Amino acid sequence: MGNWLIVPKGASLARRTRTRRAAQYVRMSRELQRYSIKNQLAAIAAYAEANTLTIVRTYADEGRSGLRIKGRPGLIELIDDVQSGKADFDHILVYDVSRWGRFQDVDESAYYEFLCKRSGVQVEYCAELFKNDGTFVSGIAKSLKRGMAAEWSRELSVKVHAGHCRVASLGYRVGAPVGYGLRRLMVDESEHPKGFLAKGQFKALQSDRVRLQHGSAEEVAVIRSIFDQFVNGRRSFSDIRRQLNDAGIANHNGRPWTDGMIPTILANENYIGKTIYNRTSRRLGQKLVKNPDHTWVRGTAQIEPIVDPGIFARAQKLLAERRVEIPENEMLLRLRLTLRRRGKLNSRIINTTLGLNHVSSYVKHFGSLRKAYALIGYEPPRDCDWIDTRELWAARQARHAAELAEALRNDLGLRVELVLDGIGLDVGGKRLVSFLVARRLARRGEDHAPQWKAYRRQISSGLLAVMRLDAGNKTIQDYVLLPPPMRAGRYIWLSSDSLHRHRGTLYDGKDALFGAIKKKLAKSIHAAPASSAPLTKRTKPSRPKTKGSGARRRQCGGRELLR
Repeated sequence: MGNWLIVPKGASLARRTRTRRAAQYVRMSRELQRYSIKNQLAAIAAYAEANTLTIVRTYADEGRSGLRIKGRPGLIELIDDVQSGKADFDHILVYDVSRWGRFQDVDESAYYEFLCKRSGVQVEYCAELFKNDGTFVSGIAKSLKRGMAAEWSRELSVKVHAGHCRVASLGYRVGAPVGYGLRRLMVDESEHPKGFLAKGQFKALQSDRVRLQHGSAEEVAVIRSIFDQFVNGRRSFSDIRRQLNDAGIANHNGRPWTDGMIPTILANENYIGKTIYNRTSRRLGQKLVKNPDHTWVRGTAQIEPIVDPGIFARAQKLLAERRVEIPENEMLLRLRLTLRRRGKLNSRIINTTLGLNHVSSYVKHFGSLRKAYALIGYEPPRDCDWIDTRELWAARQARHAAELAEALRNDLGLRVELVLDGIGLDVGGKRLVSFLVARRLARRGEDHAPQWKAYRRQISSGLLAVMRLDAGNKTIQDYVLLPPPMRAGRYIWLSSDSLHRHRGTLYDGKDALFGAIKKKLAKSIHAAPASSAPLTKRTKPSRPKTKGSGARRRQCGGRELLR
């Protein structure tokens, strides 16, 4: 008999059964049609069939730029699966080098490919003429392709910036956000109005343009009042801000005013009928920088001025007189003198001491307030270990979210998407679960019950999975699952006594938490057909409504999910 049934020594059957398994990675930003997701999938499928590969996983980044890995959850999840050993494939199929990324540093692109190769997973480019087999020719071809991909982005950035400058010089609005009391009107090539654009909306066609229009009469009156109080009344930013908030007037975002918003209003040239562009720039995803005045692009906005140009000019003169440039060594000297006089330093002391810059100035110049303290030899008594470990716990949140997403895909068949901040799960645009980290607060005395505090951000819907840390805030002690909806607030305070009030459930481990979440979501999914009753059916007057009848649910992709 032949030896075809004999397993070679040292060979792994489990390894050999998955050597022809592959995952595919696809990405599309806003480029050419040939880079559409469907075209990439078709090309990769043809390559897999020709090379006897079986595609078992798909990682996708739709509408994501390839300049950096940040903001690309598909590639992040792919690399995490490969490095953690959870990948059940040995090949990664990508359409071409540019789909892997247009990283401006070609070494960064090579680094992510090296991480996969080190874990035993080979990256293959399906539409390239060369084969990624590690040869000398392959290495040269990849380096050239990576450089070409990066250069394409640089050239496109220059062309787009030149086009934006030309459009802005003609008086059109370039960019989405507008100031208080202004609206964006979309017009066609013939200047015919097509409708106002709300926050976050973009124009429909490339040939369309955006004009500025006045807001309501009340907003116009508020703007003129701000200029009058500052120029004629010589009121401070804080006084103007306080008067607006006391009058119940919200800003353009619907929130209370702050001191920093007032000088922004006073320096906005849109209020005198001019457009201004290129004050700041963020080229190729780099750090935001302020451009010098001679590079600004100004145009006539074809809008009637809200503020008299003379009052606006006087306001600019007063703003210039208020701004005094202080060298960094002088800032540190004044901070050191304040420490010697007050004995301690904090944000309140710095902001209320005459002659000292605002805390934001120290953060801008030195990176953080703690770095400024270190330069003058001051060690604050505050425990900053929690600040130093923020990135660590953010990574743990993202890992929990990725693991739960995989479980929901496999066990419940949900099409789950990780949100940008990496701490929540979205399905059909509706948030299902969010992960938070609650640090344990130091309490004086042993008679006080332990208490935890979690920063909630802007999360207002979905389940909250809170990871409570131990006494040293080093490891996860247990988990608390809080049902929706939670009352408004930036922070969540938890203690052993408040779980009943929050209707929360305590779990010792991650597996128990994930099991409870899957049960809640599965129950809501199975309850979806029962919710298809006609909405016009009325409750009988003689039958009172139950307390739980007002539970809010939403439809998402034909399934009812917790809000």
